[in-house]
Amino acid sequence: MRICPGGGIGIRDRLKIYCPKRTCGFESHPGHNFMPKAKLPGKEFEWSPELAYAIGLLTTDGNLSGDGRHMTMRSCDVQLLKTFKKCLNLSNKISETFNNGWASKRAYRVQFGNVQFYRWLVKIGLSPRKTYTLGELKIPDKYFPDFLRGHLDGDGSINTYMDRYNTYRGRTYTNQRIFIRFTSASNNHISWLYRKINQNNGAKGAFIYKPPATPNCVPMWDIKFAKKESIKLLKWIYYKENLPCLKRKRIIAEKAIEKISKEKRKKYTKIKI
Repeated sequence: MRICPGGGIGIRDRLKIYCPKRTCGFESHPGHNFMPKAKLPGKEFEWSPELAYAIGLLTTDGNLSGDGRHMTMRSCDVQLLKTFKKCLNLSNKISETFNNGWASKRAYRVQFGNVQFYRWLVKIGLSPRKTYTLGELKIPDKYFPDFLRGHLDGDGSINTYMDRYNTYRGRTYTNQRIFIRFTSASNNHISWLYRKINQNNGAKGAFIYKPPATPNCVPMWDIKFAKKESIKLLKWIYYKENLPCLKRKRIIAEKAIEKISKEKRKKYTKIKI
């Protein structure tokens, strides 16, 4: 009997030389008696407000590893990571991590592994190294407000201020201003996001292209919504109490909406000339 030269190698190397059809030419081969580990079958995850919100966070601040198994969610806000863990029912610990040099705050992360969930994320449109290549995502319209809330808590912003610069005939008029921005380094993704917002909510905003600030930077795209459209969007994504969200952003939004609701338009008298 001819013995395969691989007879004295370790178990890990035996798996690498597995030949199910015995095409090696030898009657005895360690790989004849070893089978590779069966792949897990695909799995469809049931959509919910919590899952859609977590997908919004992963879209903006998440990362899919190239190993086909691990995912990482990073943030400077520990409360956001705790909410993310709760949405996905994770028990993994929150650990401190390095920032990319642009942020001055401490950064934290949650890393977890799940092959089936990883494959499902790829199926709906996410991928490793997605920052510049991200496009459309398969998000059900029913859960798009929850996804958008996660997107806002990730890379979006809510800006509010009191406008006191409107002066007419010696009188200063004050107005509460509010703007919402969604940001992405992918033009395809930000274009899809705007279309979905417009289709599902009707809000209209402005596209803002931001060229690279330095040769080492990349261009960015924003969608900016002004006062009326911002209120429309905020009421849409914060549709009830106790939703998963970044609490400090929701507080900012609710305070601004309350102030604006109390504003009264001044009555003007038409002067005949």
